[in-house]
Amino acid sequence: MASLKLGETPPGLSDLRRLLRGPAPVLELDPAALARVETSRRAVDDALEQGEVRYGINTGFGKFSQVVIPPDQLRALQANLVRSHAAGVGEPLDLGICRLAFALRIGNLARGYSGVRPKLIEHALAVFNAGIVPRLPSRGSVGASGDLAPLAHMAQVLMGEGRAWLDGKEMSGAEALASAGLAPIELAAKEGLALLNGTQVSTALLADAVFGTRILAAVADIACAITTEAYKGTWLVYDERIHRLRGQPGQLVSASNLRRLLLDSEILVGHEDCDRVQDPYSLRCAPQVHGASRDMLKHCEGVLRTEAFAVTDNPLVLDGVDIVSGGNFHAQPIAICADALKIAAAEFASISERRTEILVNPDISGLPAFLAQQGGLESGLMIGQVTAAALVSENKVLAHPASVDSIPTSAGKEDHVSMAPAAGIQCRQIVRNSQYVLAIELMTGFHGLGFEQELQPGKGVAAARDVLATVLAPLHGDRMLSNDIEAVFGLVRDGTLVAAVEEAVGELD
Repeated sequence: MASLKLGETPPGLSDLRRLLRGPAPVLELDPAALARVETSRRAVDDALEQGEVRYGINTGFGKFSQVVIPPDQLRALQANLVRSHAAGVGEPLDLGICRLAFALRIGNLARGYSGVRPKLIEHALAVFNAGIVPRLPSRGSVGASGDLAPLAHMAQVLMGEGRAWLDGKEMSGAEALASAGLAPIELAAKEGLALLNGTQVSTALLADAVFGTRILAAVADIACAITTEAYKGTWLVYDERIHRLRGQPGQLVSASNLRRLLLDSEILVGHEDCDRVQDPYSLRCAPQVHGASRDMLKHCEGVLRTEAFAVTDNPLVLDGVDIVSGGNFHAQPIAICADALKIAAAEFASISERRTEILVNPDISGLPAFLAQQGGLESGLMIGQVTAAALVSENKVLAHPASVDSIPTSAGKEDHVSMAPAAGIQCRQIVRNSQYVLAIELMTGFHGLGFEQELQPGKGVAAARDVLATVLAPLHGDRMLSNDIEAVFGLVRDGTLVAAVEEAVGELD
């Protein structure tokens, strides 16, 4: 199994995807980082030996930062910190998100600015590589002073407490360590705080949303192409010359994808001289709308790359000697990105639902109402569009920015927080909702194409139609649509649809 060295080289997006989706790589501490880890730890030990008062090392935390802790109670201080901060609630985050957050946290310590012992990093690596994943509750972090509550639940597992998964089975942290032949670790000075202060849970949530939105971007272009064919619209609006005149990068990409998907279409060529003057905006302006979301996705990918290698705990050991308190644990960059990505993902769904409406509305499409074979006796795809509308409406509520809502904590000491985890959780839900909405458009476009028996669609659309045909049967009378929608959603979410289309037209940009 491929390994991933931590401490010196930033992980790539492909590394983050492996950690999130599996199979997870073996993690190793880069030997080049070990010297920095050791030097930073000596700075912590020297400060203690000289009796210096340092926040979080021999003081209380937050409002208690003025309380100095005696040397013989420093280990108890760190254990108490972890236990008291393990206050998360609610259903657990997905196993993949917990695994990615765990790996990112170890990577943060491996940078060598946290002042922890090499022993702690080695222990965390052994736990990770044994397949143990701390079970993290989804609620409890406000995204400043780090993701304190969920990371405390993570730290508990290293101590042989809390809850964890091993080989997909949930158990206590103590059971997980014992099953892997590992002993719990006793945290030394500074180490509990180093494990808790960080943005890794927020970052893992953003990563999952980014990868989900990547799928949305490709599927949105595919769905639009299918609808264009079923509606017998015009491909002229995707002319490269139009989009070059504006020059927005994402718009150029989507227009290029649509041209490739529609290449060699007999349907569109056969209707070049029809009496429609202009198509609705949801078709005509698809590159502009999809492209704007694509551009935001690119920005968020950049922030994600940076944050995955960032040092975000506090205090930090700088230049191997200076122990300095700062605020890198504040997750505002992630929060704003997740909020922006919420809008970008929601827009893929918003315009998709309008394209579904085109196909089921006979006054627009010229097709049978709701694509029913016997309208009136049958309802056809009427309620598929209603489901899409319900999901789009939910997205509008979820898209309200979480990052503008700060609630002071810790008796006002932590007076501005990011709410990044809330933004990430909401973004993931919007992505999921939007994948369902696009699945409904794909289903509708598939049935709309069925009314054209003589002319063939473009290469990409034909490939999409063929893979959809593996889970969808032609409409002959009404049937429960939920199963069809879930089946198409599965093709969307696991990448099967995109892979089949790319085999026909090449990789979509």
